[in-house]
Amino acid sequence: MEDRDRLCLALVLVLFGVGLGAWMELENARGKHPDEAVDGVRSVLRVLVIFALVTPFWSLFDQKASTWVFQADAMTKPSWFSPAQMQALNPALVMLIIPFNNLVVYPWLRKLGKEPSQLGRMALGMALAGASWIVVGAMQLVIDGGEALSIAWQVLPYILLTAGEVLLSATGLEFAYSQAPVSMKGVIMSFWSLAVTVGNLWVLIVNVGVKNETVLGSIEQSGLSSIAFQMFFFAAFALAAALAFHLVAKRYRVVDNYRA
Repeated sequence: MEDRDRLCLALVLVLFGVGLGAWMELENARGKHPDEAVDGVRSVLRVLVIFALVTPFWSLFDQKASTWVFQADAMTKPSWFSPAQMQALNPALVMLIIPFNNLVVYPWLRKLGKEPSQLGRMALGMALAGASWIVVGAMQLVIDGGEALSIAWQVLPYILLTAGEVLLSATGLEFAYSQAPVSMKGVIMSFWSLAVTVGNLWVLIVNVGVKNETVLGSIEQSGLSSIAFQMFFFAAFALAAALAFHLVAKRYRVVDNYRA
């Protein structure tokens, strides 16, 4: 493992360790600091648990500009079309999915009495991201098998990933803002950006792990290419995180500091 990769892993461990240590010391701060200040920090740490669980989503989402582009380069397409141009689907789909959700999906669910909570939407968003990587993994198996596959097939995983983004990203920001007291809202927004960074650190750590000769040997014996293995690994990573998120969300005590 290179020094850069050790540094990335150390940063991830520090981020989680600092949060745990701060939580344990909070009660000792009462009496020395105002209760509202202690409660404010506690609310931030509770939200950080949510942020930690969404970091796998960002490890999947940001790879659409790298791993998915590499896959698109191996797919059949018009000579004038660049693989990177597929990324234009993401903002276009966002503009379609948001009004579709607001005008069709959510009103329909309200009539059924089954509209998901904010945390429920976020968990579903992660699950959709995981599903998108199952699709690209399946397509990679076809490509690795030597069969020609049209780049048009990538539209499906882009729809799934963007639907996941709409459910998780905007909802996550609104949720975090509503949970933090006024003195901590700026801190919460900065930690949201940090969660995106940690998501990208997961990618670096996984890539380093796959380069290990033992791991490469095991992948080769499975019959998968290393890129297909990573695609299915990240899919499983996101789905496991979605399940963990769902379990935590069921016990999360929601507060309303939206206008606090």
